[in-house]
Amino acid sequence: MTEAEFIAALRRLPLHPAARGLNDDTALLDAGPLVVTTDTLVEGVHFLPTDPPQDVAWKLVATNLSDLAAKGAVPEGILLNYPLGDDAWDRTFLEGLADILTAHDTRLIGGDTVTLPPGAPRILTVTAFGSDAAAPARAGAKPGDALYVTGKIGDAGAGLAIALGKSGPAELLAAYRRPQPRLADGRRLARQVHAMMDVSDGLLIDATRMAHASGLAVAIDLAAVPLSDAYRAYSGDRVAAATAGDDYQLLFAAPEDFATDATRIGAFLTGSGLVLHDAGTPVPLPPSLGYEHRA
Repeated sequence: MTEAEFIAALRRLPLHPAARGLNDDTALLDAGPLVVTTDTLVEGVHFLPTDPPQDVAWKLVATNLSDLAAKGAVPEGILLNYPLGDDAWDRTFLEGLADILTAHDTRLIGGDTVTLPPGAPRILTVTAFGSDAAAPARAGAKPGDALYVTGKIGDAGAGLAIALGKSGPAELLAAYRRPQPRLADGRRLARQVHAMMDVSDGLLIDATRMAHASGLAVAIDLAAVPLSDAYRAYSGDRVAAATAGDDYQLLFAAPEDFATDATRIGAFLTGSGLVLHDAGTPVPLPPSLGYEHRA
């Protein structure tokens, strides 16, 4: 069963109105309004056994804060579910946890601890809460809207390759291990855009998800996908950049004349699916648009 199939099955269960049809990365409760999100990192899937524990802690919280950023929320606090195992690993993890909570003025509310069986992979979960959110849904794109993305795309995917042993610059490795949630950008954009989400599984797959939730098609110009100088020197492969995950930039729909320093990379159209081109030349879709969990 794929991730999409599992979520489709969940939609047949009784859903709270805050779930918004499970079409988003966050739930929106009326009080506040309060935004709630949760993310789990699994060793060997979302992080490597060789990744420093303090960086794993940073990434665990950052993935949740990125979801809050996509709703324009102010972080209030987190719940941490943590498997105790190796004492040295645990203590170093706490150092990284302190780093990111301090950096983004976020507080620990509580959570749960369990014992990790010897040799078992670590499974780490954070639930984050945010307030004062405009909370644009991913389902709000309109025909004729432009598609924009903040920052640069592909650095984290290259950083993963470097973490696996390929040579490359430290700044790309840092993009993979210590992503920076775009909280300030989210606060500025959320009350103006029609739809917004973060790029976690890959630019192409996440843009397609936004289009699908909005009942539209999306066309993306590979030539417009913004790349960092470090990534250009390292690879420059735009398809690889657009299908790699862990960028945690903000992807949003807004009118064509929207004033922003984000990069316009495409447009929403009537219809369904993804249309890919490179400066006007049609490009076939790659075998995979990004990362998707499956059994």
